[in-house]
Amino acid sequence: MHKHCDDRLAVTTALDDRVLQVHFADGDPMGWAVVDRSRPGDQVWLDRSFDGGATWDGGAQLGLTTAPSGAGGWRTQMYNNDDWNNRGVGALRACGSAVGTGRIACTPWARTRWNAANRAQAAATAMMALCDNGTGYFRNGGGWGTAVSLAAVIRNASVSRMAGCDYAMATTCDQNANAGRGQFRNEFSDDTGWWAMAWLDAYDRTGQQRYLATAKADADRMQTFWTSECGGGIRWKEGLTYKASISNSLYIQVNATIADRTGDAIYRTRARQGWDWFRGKGLIGSDGLVADGVDGASCAAVGQRYTYNQGVLVSGLTALSKVTGDQNLLSTARAVAGSTTRTGSYFTGSDGIVHDPGEGSSCTDDGSYFKAGLVRGLSELDAATPGAPYRDFLTRQADSACARSRDDFDQYSRSWSSSANKGPGCQPPRSS
Repeated sequence: MHKHCDDRLAVTTALDDRVLQVHFADGDPMGWAVVDRSRPGDQVWLDRSFDGGATWDGGAQLGLTTAPSGAGGWRTQMYNNDDWNNRGVGALRACGSAVGTGRIACTPWARTRWNAANRAQAAATAMMALCDNGTGYFRNGGGWGTAVSLAAVIRNASVSRMAGCDYAMATTCDQNANAGRGQFRNEFSDDTGWWAMAWLDAYDRTGQQRYLATAKADADRMQTFWTSECGGGIRWKEGLTYKASISNSLYIQVNATIADRTGDAIYRTRARQGWDWFRGKGLIGSDGLVADGVDGASCAAVGQRYTYNQGVLVSGLTALSKVTGDQNLLSTARAVAGSTTRTGSYFTGSDGIVHDPGEGSSCTDDGSYFKAGLVRGLSELDAATPGAPYRDFLTRQADSACARSRDDFDQYSRSWSSSANKGPGCQPPRSS
């Protein structure tokens, strides 16, 4: 069996007593399928997916070929990993059918190392495989999940220098700016806040005024959720009295960030008022952690604690400190960050890895995005604090996730210390 001069064996799986393999020529970048120890009549082909492994090329069996007598091993032709003409970020897997039994097996999904020279680039490329160019949304992300995903890709580009992902900003904005209530506003104040931060990131990366204008429109929309009940604060959703910590933390973060970018005192004042209310409601408990929100009837802090509630408040206080010069805000942010990251604490286990409550229960629900808010908050506070006090913690999380929860497609599970519920592993396999 001919071996290509640029030949990396990526993934394998058993098919009875045969072995299915995916090989890549990373420099091309192309891949092919192999059935090793083949028998005459065995079939082998490639599946190619452009949606993160949810579906594959309309069911086509790329390069379908039948092993002849005396081969010992058989392979398909080579196929491109990606669809360059349609901005399709792809993945390949080898599938085969055993002669006689008809049993079918497939390898895990994998891709070339093209646009994946390091783990930051690889993660961004894997995320872009979930970006639907037709809708501008990330698959299974919904509204706020897409906002978080888009912000992650934008911020990643500044680190990984993956400028090839920048088209996602324009695609998402062009496809959805006039949908619903327009400018990414809806009945949820936190959804609107997540979008505002994504567009502020887009503005920072491109300097395009339309992204800043959208973020300001979102901030002004969030202001309409402010009520006098329980002394102030913004409601989580139209028609409800509950005032969620995440909404109010985003309110601080969004307004402080706009104030920093524009110098507009209106947004600085809003951010300061938001923090004064937040601090006065006891949302930071005796354990130093942020509760989920304020009950509309009792005006008491209630609810579960999640990582994003900690991280987004840390981001908001860091941004507000920058535009006000108030160093006490950084001290409060550091106290929350310390309570969150301390080994053996509520969120950070004895292994030093951060966890959210119930993080292993699903691949697609809201909790999939929670730790993104935490990491952003800690990284922003780290950059604003002498000595980079959270760098080691963040590196430890990244190292653990890369070693324990990353699949061959460079997608990650919700847990950063196990491989449960990661990427295409949540998707249905091809069956006979």
